[in-house]
Amino acid sequence: MKILVKILPKPEVLDSAGRATFNALKADFESLSGCHLGKLVELDFKEGVTEKKALEEAEKMANSLLINPLVEICEFEVKE
Repeated sequence: MKILVKILPKPEVLDSAGRATFNALKADFESLSGCHLGKLVELDFKEGVTEKKALEEAEKMANSLLINPLVEICEFEVKE
C-alpha cells in the first residue's frame, strides 16, 4: 500500500516559486489563473499494514518531519 502526501503552501503564505512559475506560463497559456508549487511524497508500507495504520503513521511522519506546519498544509491519498 502507498500513501501519497501532497504538501502545499498555506493559502495565506506567499508562494514565490508558484508565482514565478505562473508568470512564466501565463504568456503562453491564457486560461491559467494561478499556480502553486509543492511537494509530493510517496510512502510505501509493508504488505499487511492496514489502511488505518498507514494513514496514522503517514500523518505522524508528516507532522514530525515532512511539513512545516507554520507555512504548509498536507493531504493524504491512499493508493493500493
